[in-house]
Amino acid sequence: MSCAPDPALLGLAQGWCALSALHGRIEVHIERALQSRHDLSVREFSVLDVLSRQHSGEGGHLRMNQVADSVLLSQSATTRLVNRLEDRGLLTRYLCLTDRRGIYTDVTEAGLALLEQARPTNDAALREALQEASKRPELAPLVAAVESLAPAA
Repeated sequence: MSCAPDPALLGLAQGWCALSALHGRIEVHIERALQSRHDLSVREFSVLDVLSRQHSGEGGHLRMNQVADSVLLSQSATTRLVNRLEDRGLLTRYLCLTDRRGIYTDVTEAGLALLEQARPTNDAALREALQEASKRPELAPLVAAVESLAPAA
């Protein structure tokens, strides 16, 4: 009986490690830029961004569990994050008119202004992180894959 690793699984594991490394590098780079210039974390930026895309039409507002799913946080972590953003005056919450159990969250004017200021920083930091990562042979194919997903300008 052989204990040699399955080459296909080994390749998958190496690919996963590279993907995880790319994600970590990008997130750390963006986090530093957003924190230093706008006093925002990546998660805070993501929540503001997701909530800014809501609309007043059918299905246009997100419940907290939907927000949590969209930013990849637990519901309790999302609630704490929303509380902090609300305390800063960047979000406001209100009861759903058709379902009193539902609580919706909207981005305030101050939140929209901060998001507008922070978006170029986020975008530039993403470009910088991808450019740096592309110099590493193990990450270059993943960077190329990510860049291929962007719509043609």
